[in-house]
Amino acid sequence: MNLKHLNYFAVFFLLISWACSSNSKKQVIAEQDKASIEQYRPQYHFTPDSAWMNDPNGMVYYEGEYHLFYQYYPDSTVWGPMHWGHAISTDLVHWEHMPIALYPDSLGYIFSGSAVVDWKNTSGFGTAENPPLIAIFTYHNPEIAEAGGVDVESQGIAYSLDKGRSWTKYDTNPVIPNDGNRDFRDPNVIWNEEIQKWNLVLSAHDHVQIYSSDNLKQWSYESSFGADAGAHGGVWECPDLFPLQVEGTDDTKWVLIVNINPGGPNGGSGTQYFIGDFDGHQFTADSKETSWIDYGRDNYAGVTWSDVPKEDGRRIFLGWMSNWDYAQVVPTEKWRSAMTLPRVLSLAKVNDNYVVKSTPVKEMDLITDRKLPVQNEALEISGERELDLHGINLNQSRLSLEFETSENAPESFGLVFENELGENVKFSYSSVDKQFYFDRNHSGDMGFSDKFAGIDKASYEAYSQIKLEIFVDAASMEIFVDDGELVMTEIFFSTKPFTKLTVFSNGSPLTLTKSEFVDVNSIW
Repeated sequence: MNLKHLNYFAVFFLLISWACSSNSKKQVIAEQDKASIEQYRPQYHFTPDSAWMNDPNGMVYYEGEYHLFYQYYPDSTVWGPMHWGHAISTDLVHWEHMPIALYPDSLGYIFSGSAVVDWKNTSGFGTAENPPLIAIFTYHNPEIAEAGGVDVESQGIAYSLDKGRSWTKYDTNPVIPNDGNRDFRDPNVIWNEEIQKWNLVLSAHDHVQIYSSDNLKQWSYESSFGADAGAHGGVWECPDLFPLQVEGTDDTKWVLIVNINPGGPNGGSGTQYFIGDFDGHQFTADSKETSWIDYGRDNYAGVTWSDVPKEDGRRIFLGWMSNWDYAQVVPTEKWRSAMTLPRVLSLAKVNDNYVVKSTPVKEMDLITDRKLPVQNEALEISGERELDLHGINLNQSRLSLEFETSENAPESFGLVFENELGENVKFSYSSVDKQFYFDRNHSGDMGFSDKFAGIDKASYEAYSQIKLEIFVDAASMEIFVDDGELVMTEIFFSTKPFTKLTVFSNGSPLTLTKSEFVDVNSIW
């Protein structure tokens, strides 16, 4: 082979190598950018690969895996015949999409519910060595509903013997027939050590009903709660009942979560809770006044994981990050809706009142890209001041800020997130009104619904020192105030990414005592 042939061969080899390398790189980039090329697709929140999603369902931990089931309609990006979608995580952050778990059948659509590990095999579906996972869900019969009947909804169960990969429906469903309430749904099950039985709480239009069972198949009605308590601007849905130890004490109280739509604190969907005592038969609330898990517009149908190991000890909550006022028309094309970040719920006594606090799970640190130096030098804010973002991607970030007010607190202060078009969202506090505000009136695309724009508010007695933990992800913001004593979750649809963060103080100066801005990696 002469030199000329060698040169031709070398050139040919280089071209082939370049083409293969280029194709390989393109394939990797395509996989990495699969989610990011879709406008408004969150990068570190759970979303369905495609189609419609709403309530989280059947959240259960078993053998190192967190299972997330969810209301899913695979054939459209609007609500339709409900299935249970399925995803699995080993760390609450990275999720693997799984095949659909439960399909509609002759008894109806598969509405919301819960799942548990039947450790003692009380159901008889498994063995002591291989305890079954039991899903309990609502059947919604569309034919009865269309005919105007009342007995539309009933409760069924299914079991899995292969770690939630496949499910068999009980052959004598329903296990709880309709009791005369058209809205009769969303069963949530716990094992109650005190009475050595299963307890179940479900929603019945404007109240919840409590049941007990020895085997998850036959259920006895125990009591009801709520007809004369809490908010009643809409239908009660997706309840959850569990104990929490009061921070700093040996005391334990029971928490009853009840979602409501409409009737939320700022319109549309919302999640209320009650604190009280439960003896396995009757829930007794300390107060009939309602409290809210989240004051934002976009946290609904939230419930908690069952069977988290005792050595872990956390009560982990997840909500649907949307609102029924506009969920079906938001401007996303391939998919609709995301879940909130998983959050740890804790119970504290604040100013002689019990408060359920919410904080992001510690596993969020797994996707923190880099830790920038924490700014500990006090920065006095009078008027407006743009903050140095240190090169982070503001639209995919985690922000930690601490403020201190003087004896004469500013009339108002807050943060403005803005893009190059001037579109913005503003989070602020009024010392005069004693309220936090989230303003998305200038946030970008809002034409899809006349119910989307507005200013949401939350009453709060702020301290002289205020801590904020803010997670921004594409089209959403989750704001945790003072270690989760107050939370606001909001979505928005800015046409360009936010690139500017301004802090402002009206009236007296405000001191920014600490700040940390961090990039968050995509989970996809």
